[in-house]
Amino acid sequence: MTEHTTPSGEPTVVLIHGAFANSLTFAPLQAALAGHGVRSAALDLPGHGFAASVPAGYHSPQDLSTLATSPSAMAGVSLDDAVDSLAEALVSFRRFGPVIVLAHSRGGVALTALANAHPELVDHLVYVSAWAPVDLEAATYNGEPEMAGVDSTVLASLLVGNPAELGALRCNFRAAAGEQLAALKNLFAADRSDDEFLTFLSTFQTDEGLDAGGADDRAHAGTWGTIPRTYVRLDEDRSIPPAMQDRLIAEGDALTPDNPYRVRTLPTSHLGWLIDPAEAAAQIADIVAEVRTG
Repeated sequence: MTEHTTPSGEPTVVLIHGAFANSLTFAPLQAALAGHGVRSAALDLPGHGFAASVPAGYHSPQDLSTLATSPSAMAGVSLDDAVDSLAEALVSFRRFGPVIVLAHSRGGVALTALANAHPELVDHLVYVSAWAPVDLEAATYNGEPEMAGVDSTVLASLLVGNPAELGALRCNFRAAAGEQLAALKNLFAADRSDDEFLTFLSTFQTDEGLDAGGADDRAHAGTWGTIPRTYVRLDEDRSIPPAMQDRLIAEGDALTPDNPYRVRTLPTSHLGWLIDPAEAAAQIADIVAEVRTG
C-alpha cells in the first residue's frame, strides 16, 4: 500500500471537466471560489479547450456530410494521455502546497485513473456527481438498474459520423431543437432557465474521446484508496441519478472501509451547480479548510 504524505502550504483546487466540456465550464465557479480566498486551476484534458478541433460543416450553414467526416483532434487520445497531462500539471502545483482534484461527470474516470497511477500527487479527491468506477468499468454502469430512468436516447440522436472512423464521439449540438432540445435540458439542467441552459450548451465542443477506461482503470485500494476523498451528491441530477451516485459511494466505501467518502449534497441538477455556483463554492471552500488544517 502506498503511504500518502501531504505537503505544507496553501491548497490548490484543480478542476477536471466532463464529457464534451472544457475548462470554460468552471469560470463562474472559479470566480466564486476566489471570493472565498480559494486558489483554483481549471485544466483542459487532451483534445479539449483550445486543443479541440471544430469540424468543418459544424457552423452555419451546416454541411452534415462534411461534419460527419471531418478529422477530430480527439482521434487517438487515450485515458493514459489524460493521466499524463494531469500528472504533469500537478507536479507543478504541488510545489506550493496540497492539491485537491475535483472532477465532474466523466471527468471522474480520469481522476480515478490519475489516483491509481500517481497517488503521491493528490491530497484529496472530490467527485461531483462523477463516475468513480470500482466494481465495474465506467461505461458498464450505464446499463445498471440505477440508470433505468435516464433518457440516453437524446444524446444518441445527436451523434453524427462513424465513431470508429472518426476516432471520437461527435455530437451536433447546434442541431438540437424542439422536443430534442427540451429533452437535453431536462437531462442536464431541468432546474435552470432556457437561456442559462442554451448559454451553457454553446460552450460544449462537438467531439469526445472513445476511451472511457477499462478494468485496470477501476479504483485500486492500495493507491486510489489511500487518498482522502469527498463525494458531492447532486440530488436533482437526471444524468447520473442520486441512486447511482449513492451506489458509487457505497462501492468506494466497501473497497476501503477505513477511508470512506466524506459525503456532501447540493440541491441541483447535473449542470446547475456550475451555472449558479455559490453553494458549491462554499462547500468546496469547506473542503479546502479541512485539507488546510489537516
